[in-house]
Amino acid sequence: MQAIEVNALRKTFQIQQSRGGLKGALQDLFARQYHEVTAVNDIDFSIPQGEICGYIGENGAGKSTTIKMLTGILVPTSGHIKVNGYVPYEEREKFVQGIGVVFGQRSQLWWDIGVIESFQLLRKVYRVSEHDFRTRLDELVERLELQELLSRPVRKLSLGQRMRCELVAALLHNPSIIFLDEPTIGLDIVVKSEIREFLKELNRTQGTTILLTTHDLQDIEALCSRVIMLDAGSIIYDGGLDELKSRWGRGREVRFQFGENVQHAQLQQWTTGLPVTWTQESELVATALVPAELTVSELFSCVLSVTQVTDVQISETSTDEIVRQIYSSGSAEKPGGTLHV
Repeated sequence: MQAIEVNALRKTFQIQQSRGGLKGALQDLFARQYHEVTAVNDIDFSIPQGEICGYIGENGAGKSTTIKMLTGILVPTSGHIKVNGYVPYEEREKFVQGIGVVFGQRSQLWWDIGVIESFQLLRKVYRVSEHDFRTRLDELVERLELQELLSRPVRKLSLGQRMRCELVAALLHNPSIIFLDEPTIGLDIVVKSEIREFLKELNRTQGTTILLTTHDLQDIEALCSRVIMLDAGSIIYDGGLDELKSRWGRGREVRFQFGENVQHAQLQQWTTGLPVTWTQESELVATALVPAELTVSELFSCVLSVTQVTDVQISETSTDEIVRQIYSSGSAEKPGGTLHV
């Protein structure tokens, strides 16, 4: 069963176009001019129950607009949405019982009251029984180590503490789908790691469907097997993260430090017949670019049999680099092939 279904989803906004000068300002008072901006442009995708999907794109690509339509905050201009079998903006009261939302830059907790009091208010909003609330709260507080924070006002929490509390607030009513919009923004590496581990465990143990938007691609790599890439309101890639790496990755770079001076002609001779490209930094250091179809062990076998190696470093094309390549090219088309959406 599909947790989220999106068909030909479109959202446009009418933006006022201001005219310059005093005359233009006076004209704007009586006859405003508008131009239409398309934030989301006829997109289609579906997410099955229990999947963690990354939804990425540059600023202004349409990520947050999509999330707001999926959560019922915005009404689409056209197209169809179903989340948990409901149309979000039409069946809001029933619909919100099955979803949780965390916006990294907005809080659903009350600023001046204790954390536990915010949780109690949310219990009443979602109509959770006292028994279910207490059971769920105890479980989440223990897992996220919030015991000492419950009596503190939200305004006295650090950003990392507040984000952990935001996660609890979004999960108190045990939703089957959770939408995360920049949940780790501004957090240090330790708190990010804790939140990632918590989300993986939540998905593994309870089958919670997670749609994650973020600019931190380490979140995507740590959590998601699938990624949807958005550019100017349109989907330019929808598929596995491994497939994205294999299509756009340049392979692995193996940097050798040799025990004796080596010439470029020797390097090429040692790897004759292998699709390897050598770059030499000095007579003692050289880097081999190894394509995906070649194993590093094959390269090692050729090199180590003929010379002494004192150090080796292996690096792969990062997801950040791949996404940067795609957006800088302005297209999802890979030279020599196409990324199929």
